[in-house]
Amino acid sequence: MAKQDKKWLQRQEKDPYVKQARESSYRSRAVYKLSEIDKRDQLIRKANTVVDIGASPGSWSQYASEKLHSQGRIIAVDLLTMEPIKKVEFIQGDFTEPSIVKACLEALGEEKADLVMSDIAPNLSGVRNTDQARIINMAELVLDFTTDVLIEGGDLLIKLFQGEGMEQYQKELKQLFQKVMVRKPKASRSESRELYVLARGYKV
Repeated sequence: MAKQDKKWLQRQEKDPYVKQARESSYRSRAVYKLSEIDKRDQLIRKANTVVDIGASPGSWSQYASEKLHSQGRIIAVDLLTMEPIKKVEFIQGDFTEPSIVKACLEALGEEKADLVMSDIAPNLSGVRNTDQARIINMAELVLDFTTDVLIEGGDLLIKLFQGEGMEQYQKELKQLFQKVMVRKPKASRSESRELYVLARGYKV
């Protein structure tokens, strides 16, 4: 086992959110990032239609499904496989491919989404500037999709990384939404540049 892999495993074993996720039958610790934001901002409501981008292994969709109490609808998409979740429609494929975006649009049909949530991140090279450019490019693709599917007054929750392009991206969001807020949940590791931007009240 590589030294880096061993270090990662050791950190996982010590991580209280990993332990809590296992005990609560959630698929990953990422659920606590969403749940903290949801509890603070009342993001997911009964009968909502939700699109979950970058969903695998599925903890965000799990949480949303519980909150919707089978009264809403969830469409999840990811390049990786995902074990089925009750009341979740899963589309497997690369979100950067137009065919997968089209499949998501077809799944929605005439319906609009109340919430688009994205925990997606591109494959990272370790070269900071290159990776940041990929992250912002992915965020732009998510935003293009969001403007096609979101209901007036709807919300977008998206993962970003601090760095070049983020400020400009937030400016774009402020033109399209009534409020734009940054959230750094406790479950998001302090040393990570990861944060979440919550854009509320889509202006069609």
